[in-house]
Amino acid sequence: MGFRRITGTRIAEKTIEGGGFPVRRPFPVPQFSYWDPFLLLDEMGPVIYEPGKAIGAPDHPHRGFETVTYLLSGEMEHRDSWGHAGKLKEGGIQWMTAGAGLVHSELPSSDFQSRGGRMHGFQIWVNLPRDKKLISPNYQEMDSSELPTVEKDGVWAKVIAGDLWGTNAVIQTQTPIVFFHLKLSPGSYAEVPVPKGYNILTYPFVGGGTVIDSDAEHDLEEGETVYYQGGEGSIGLRAPENFAWEVLILGGQPLNEPVARYGPFVMTTPQEIQQAFEDYSEGKMGKI
Repeated sequence: MGFRRITGTRIAEKTIEGGGFPVRRPFPVPQFSYWDPFLLLDEMGPVIYEPGKAIGAPDHPHRGFETVTYLLSGEMEHRDSWGHAGKLKEGGIQWMTAGAGLVHSELPSSDFQSRGGRMHGFQIWVNLPRDKKLISPNYQEMDSSELPTVEKDGVWAKVIAGDLWGTNAVIQTQTPIVFFHLKLSPGSYAEVPVPKGYNILTYPFVGGGTVIDSDAEHDLEEGETVYYQGGEGSIGLRAPENFAWEVLILGGQPLNEPVARYGPFVMTTPQEIQQAFEDYSEGKMGKI
C-alpha cells in the first residue's frame, strides 16, 4: 500500500492559555483554524512550577464538541456543573463529551499545588457531528494502567483511540478517531497503519526525527507538525541514531460540515453560537 503523501508541515506557535500556562499550539492559529475533525491541539508545557505557583483553567463553559486531556506529568483535578469531579494523573486521559453544554474547571490538584513539580500534557478538541452536538455530556477517565500499550521493533506505543498492531483502545469515540503516543528508541523505525480516508497529523514533541512519505524522506524538528489529508497508506517514522523520539499521531474521519466557533462554543451556524451564549448567560449550562 505504501506511505501517505504529506500535505504540508507547520511549526507550532507558542502562546499562553487558561489562567496563564504556556502552550505550544499547532492550531488554531490565524493562518490555520482546524484539521477536520480536530479543532485544537495544545501541548501544555512542559513547565516546572514552584510550590503554590501552578496554574490551570478556572470555570469556563463548552458546547458542541469533545475536550481530551492527556497528561504526561503532573496532576489535575476536574469539576463540572453536572456534579462530576475527577483527578487526572501522569499518563492518564480524560475524554469529556461536552455535547449540549456544561461549565467545568481544570486545575492542578491540591497535592501538586502544595509540592510543585513538572506539568506536561496535551489538550485536544474533537468536533462533534451536527446530529450529536446537543447530546448529554459524558466522561471517560482512565489511569495510565488502564490504557493499552504495544511494543514492536524498538517502538513503544500507547493506544488511546483506534487500534494499532493488533491492540485495541478502550476509549469509545463519537467521531471515528485514532490517537497514538509513540516512543521510538534510537535508530528505530515504525510503520503505522491508519484508516483510509482519515485526516492524519504527526506531532513530534520530544526531539526531531524523520518522516517518510510516498516520494521522499523529510527531517523534522521538535514541534513541527506533519499533515496528511485523506488518501491511504501508512505513516513512516524513523528516530535518529543518537536519541529517542516521541511523537503523537492523531487521525479522524473528516465530518465535512460547516464550523461556526467562538471561544468555548463550536456549532455549525452563527445562530447556534448566539443561542449557546444566551443559554450560558441564563444559567442553563449550570455552575460549579
